[in-house]
Amino acid sequence: MQRKRRLRRSARPGQSRSAARRGTRMQTDADRLYEKGRQDGYPNGYRDGYWLGQCEYVIRHAEQPSIVRPLHVLYVTTGKGYPYSPLDEAVSVSLRQLVSRVSVVGPGDGVAQTALSLRPDLVLFLDALDFDTAEVDLIRAGGIRTAVWFTDDPYYTDKTSQLAAHYDDVFTLESTCVDFYRSLGCERVHHLPLAFFPAHFRPRNTAADNRREVCFVGSAYWNRVAFFDQVAEELARRDVRISGLWWDRLQTYPILSSKIELGRWMEPLQTSETYSGAKIVINMHRSPDDTTFNFNSAGIGAATPNPRTFEIAGCGTLQLTDERSDLARYYKPGIELATYGTPEELIAKIDYYLAHEEERQAVAIRGLYRTFHEHTYVHRLNSLLLTLFG
Repeated sequence: MQRKRRLRRSARPGQSRSAARRGTRMQTDADRLYEKGRQDGYPNGYRDGYWLGQCEYVIRHAEQPSIVRPLHVLYVTTGKGYPYSPLDEAVSVSLRQLVSRVSVVGPGDGVAQTALSLRPDLVLFLDALDFDTAEVDLIRAGGIRTAVWFTDDPYYTDKTSQLAAHYDDVFTLESTCVDFYRSLGCERVHHLPLAFFPAHFRPRNTAADNRREVCFVGSAYWNRVAFFDQVAEELARRDVRISGLWWDRLQTYPILSSKIELGRWMEPLQTSETYSGAKIVINMHRSPDDTTFNFNSAGIGAATPNPRTFEIAGCGTLQLTDERSDLARYYKPGIELATYGTPEELIAKIDYYLAHEEERQAVAIRGLYRTFHEHTYVHRLNSLLLTLFG
């Protein structure tokens, strides 16, 4: 009788005792699922939050205040749109942290007339492959200093070789091109690699469906195709994501197709999310003699790390990169990032770092510190201004 009363009291008006029992069971199941979700999610959330907290602590201690110079810089954008527009944003925003005045114009905005009217201390061009050098000559004739920063050396040196001598100062991201431009009669040539922009690339709390053990983001240039064909079967057995253009060039494409986001060109924030969501990010440099979109008939080699090197490290993930001869000038291999030379070594190091979580995180956090401490666009542009103005 007492049990019937309890059931009767738990039922809502108009609700049968059986419906009340079903409601009780459903509530119990919901509570059980909630508790299971809490037990499963709490350690993952704690782990991710703790890691992001570590990263932010490192970033705060790595960043340095900027010195603002009493200079006016007229910055001429590439005018090419994406994927160059993020570079334009990085340079213009970073310049504003370093000089008292920045004016920004596009290559079709009457640059020479604007420069002669504003009389800036410097007119800085980025890329400038499509800019009329006659306007550069007019600016220089007006007694205004000009500088160009070439962003795609050595891959477009057939074109840049026709432009460089028109500028007072030439900055190239590739160290092997310094002597090349000097041989063309350019008196002031400087090596200035690209960098990363913290507003785009930094550690992020990536959604669960965007997390992988290993990822690669980039186009399938032929040297990458040849390499990935050799490791396709190994990668197919692992939690891997490959994103970019032309990956159907792979002979082994059917083996890896489920791992590939074919034809996807991600914006910086999407790329940053993908890097942050991976335990290991593979970096593989483009070959200087690649037959795709390559204008390097002089056969100039490449030694400087690509901008992806800095962007991956800036996301606080372990970078596994092929080696370039200048790499040790920017990072300590084995300490701040990891390197590989052969397909076998790539797979072996993937497995090693996935099995040694604390070591993987230690390398990644040291790379993160080095990147924020030395390799932002503020650092690069500060070096440029120091070179030009002392």
